[in-house]
Amino acid sequence: MSVLKKLAGQTVIYGLSSILSRLLSFVILTPYLTYKFERVDFAIQTDLYVWAAFLLVLLTHRMETALFRFGAKAENRNQVFRTAAFSVLFHTSIILGSLALLGPSLAHWLAYPEFTHYVYLMLGIIGFDALMALPFARLRLAGKAIPFAALKILNLLIYLGALLFFLELGPSLAQSGSLGSAYWFDPNLGIGYLFVANLLANLICFLFLLPQYRFLLQKPKGQPYFDPQLWQKMMRYALPLIFAGFASMINELADRSLLKVLLPGTIEERLAQMGVYSAAYKLAVFMNLFTQAFNYAAEPFFFRQAAAKQDKAIYAQVARLFTLVGALAFVGLVCFMDLIQYFLGQDFREGIGVVPILLMANLFLGLYYNFAIWFKLSDRTQYGAYIAVLGAGITLTLNFLLIPILGYWASAWATLACYFAMSMTAYFLGQKHYPIPYPLQSIFFYIFAALGSVCLFWGLQAYVLPIGPIQYIFSALCCLLFLGLVFLKDRRWLLSIFRPKSA
Repeated sequence: MSVLKKLAGQTVIYGLSSILSRLLSFVILTPYLTYKFERVDFAIQTDLYVWAAFLLVLLTHRMETALFRFGAKAENRNQVFRTAAFSVLFHTSIILGSLALLGPSLAHWLAYPEFTHYVYLMLGIIGFDALMALPFARLRLAGKAIPFAALKILNLLIYLGALLFFLELGPSLAQSGSLGSAYWFDPNLGIGYLFVANLLANLICFLFLLPQYRFLLQKPKGQPYFDPQLWQKMMRYALPLIFAGFASMINELADRSLLKVLLPGTIEERLAQMGVYSAAYKLAVFMNLFTQAFNYAAEPFFFRQAAAKQDKAIYAQVARLFTLVGALAFVGLVCFMDLIQYFLGQDFREGIGVVPILLMANLFLGLYYNFAIWFKLSDRTQYGAYIAVLGAGITLTLNFLLIPILGYWASAWATLACYFAMSMTAYFLGQKHYPIPYPLQSIFFYIFAALGSVCLFWGLQAYVLPIGPIQYIFSALCCLLFLGLVFLKDRRWLLSIFRPKSA
């Protein structure tokens, strides 16, 4: 029991650190950047971070996951870490060194020939991210949840603090000539200071993690510094995960870079539209935070239940409850979108219409996490790669076909189609290989009840409601309507959740 409590506590800490980091970033950073900079600037930083996510998968080549698999036993953990670390260091040095030599050509290929310095800054950020991946994984493997969470939050706070220092205090110091600002502050760098702040935060965080690499300097007794046979085993294990990682990045991030290429107009016009969509995507973070919080908590819960040989019906009830809460969040966020939109600057609000599509897409992503648990529990993880590749194919095909016609609306619909297809594929494959009695009728009732409540609100908003506080009363009433429909259908199940069986 104490082991399970410890695992649950660590899960909460990991989840809170990630969610708090993303929430602080959204509440502070997104409004600040969309009010401070133009659409093109916002699009450029978004595009570079998209490519950074792909490159990070290649640099780490999922060695952090292989560390969990092969370093579970404490007696060989140092050797596994040492082998994985040499692999990551080698790949990072070779790949980033080559890209640095090609910096100007890379900036030109990305359509930013005047921003080569952004590319170099991003390469530095990715390099530190890759070098921190294994130490962070080692902390998790050792059960050191609090240091892990503290360093993650410290990284974000340094990043936000440095960014505000450069962009707010920097100009004032430059005008007065204080603190030698002429040597370190460039008023023309603009949003480039976002990369500077990120690089500085990563550097400081890496220094805290540097002692984790002390095993590279210790002479192992009776073992080589680098174990080729162990490395081959780790690579065979990690290779399918690399493909799955690339496919997941395509599903999550590729649409923004495709907008830059496939939209009509000049590069400035395309980047402006990309910036609008990227900002609208940020508003979907509310549903994404809920989905991520669920994934952090539910995955270890599922494995604990499997280890205890509990009835599979518990998995079905978790999926049902997730859909109910997610559908309620969808109704609330859409009905109060007139308030939520003020997180974005005025020039970015024209893309607000795609947010409901992205919210529903993230709801289906959460359903995928539910339905996909079967291949993890049954050791058939190759199906995870197959489903991720299917999603990537849908994402790329729909974006290539529809972006020239529908613009960034195509990317939103492609995201929804991708996650819907992935969730349904995981469900039907699971019913074949590892049947779980999911209440699909109730799950889709909640989704359609949410859509119906939102459509009613939109109709009232368009033809009946005046603009003003009374609109928010009807927003709340539409949320209550959804809850009423759910209660009428499933009141016995809802009451059973809160009523002890012994009562």
